[in-house]
Amino acid sequence: MLAANLETRTETDLLGSLTLPADALYGIHTRRAMDNFPVSGRPVNPRLIAAVVLVKQAAAMANKRLGLLPGDVADAIIHACGQIMADDYTSAFPVDALQGGAGTSTNMNANEVIANLAILKLGGKPGDYDRVHPLDHVNLGQSTNDVYPTALRIAAIRLLRPLAKAFASLQEALQEKEEAFANVLRLGRTQLMDALPMTAGQGFGAYAKAIARDRWRLYKVEERLREINIGGTAIGTGLNAPLKYTFTVTELLQELTGLGLARSEFPMDPTQNMDVFVEVSGLLKAAAVNLLKISGDLRLLASGPAGGLGELRLPAVQAGSSIMPGKVNPVMAEMTGQTAMRIIANDTAITLAAMNGQLELNAFSPLIAESLLESLEMLTKAVTLFEEKCIRGLRADTAKSAERVEMSSALATALVDYIGYEAAARLAKQAQAEGQSVREVLLREGLMTAQEAERILSPRQITKPGIPGK
Repeated sequence: MLAANLETRTETDLLGSLTLPADALYGIHTRRAMDNFPVSGRPVNPRLIAAVVLVKQAAAMANKRLGLLPGDVADAIIHACGQIMADDYTSAFPVDALQGGAGTSTNMNANEVIANLAILKLGGKPGDYDRVHPLDHVNLGQSTNDVYPTALRIAAIRLLRPLAKAFASLQEALQEKEEAFANVLRLGRTQLMDALPMTAGQGFGAYAKAIARDRWRLYKVEERLREINIGGTAIGTGLNAPLKYTFTVTELLQELTGLGLARSEFPMDPTQNMDVFVEVSGLLKAAAVNLLKISGDLRLLASGPAGGLGELRLPAVQAGSSIMPGKVNPVMAEMTGQTAMRIIANDTAITLAAMNGQLELNAFSPLIAESLLESLEMLTKAVTLFEEKCIRGLRADTAKSAERVEMSSALATALVDYIGYEAAARLAKQAQAEGQSVREVLLREGLMTAQEAERILSPRQITKPGIPGK
């Protein structure tokens, strides 16, 4: 009964007419996209919407400055853009993230919402497009094909910066563990088998170096995203966009964003080629690979604690089982690993979408946008949580780690320069067979004095470069 009493309005496009709720801020183009693309159930990323609206605001400011839009219309559009960026207009942007048309539906949606808010500002009702028209006024001098890539670059840079900071903080946390565990001796492993002794701090130092590379790569790749194609319109030739407008809107975007954006000298390139997004995604994938490795190592080193390695103690953040009382799982490391896997999957999607662009446009840019922005947001959250709820609070089991080193036949490696490889191998085999330490067998067989063995097998000697004891 309520639905029958709702007021409606009718809008028309080249395909015909549709009935809309009278107060809907979106229009017929959005309504058609809603009907055509109910796929993922997820709307366009709000970060991308905000960036598109920002581009529209800059365009209106440029058009006003150049006398291409009436002052009152331009001011109303500028005000509407500010409203959208300041408040929650989520319901006005219902188009699915996975849409056909290279982002046209997102651009149309923004044009309609901005136009209708501007109309309300001028005292009209939604749909009164004689006052403010979505295409003739809001979209003046623009095309989806220059607005969308420009907005995506802005949105990506805005998400890259906090991600780089998150990696910087994670690097710092790992370096603190490197220092804290500098004297904690533990057994190294290669191919999951006993290897040379090391300190737990050295292990975290290696993790910190990997994360430092990720931090630097993510910081530097922002440069690739700063080149924008606004003013290129449909295919990059700039038809229907006066050159003064193009320079002006670029300057305004520089001022509004503070991101050091630059106009592409050849707008046809960023209009059709998506390799920059593949590059950014590839660096996210590289970072995800490192996170997957590190989180997996921590799960292994913390396994047990009785039935596994148990050399690390990860912070307990929640109960681990509904049937096994007292069980605690490495859930923060697992979350990090799963996020990393998703980043890698998104990179594959971005790669496929970029390579399937054709001629002067890439029709699959919505998939690129959805995957890239999701990766940036998820990775920032995961890295922050991993640091705060896992790395910062983890502890080392010093006694268990030292015992593993003492009982490992890998200690025989330190004796090679003194008794030769073959003798050291026999010693290691004997120690394994008898369940004794290499040190015990070495002394029992009279191959060294206790003082010599202590000098050569001391932790400080066997975790540093050079021949131990010399």
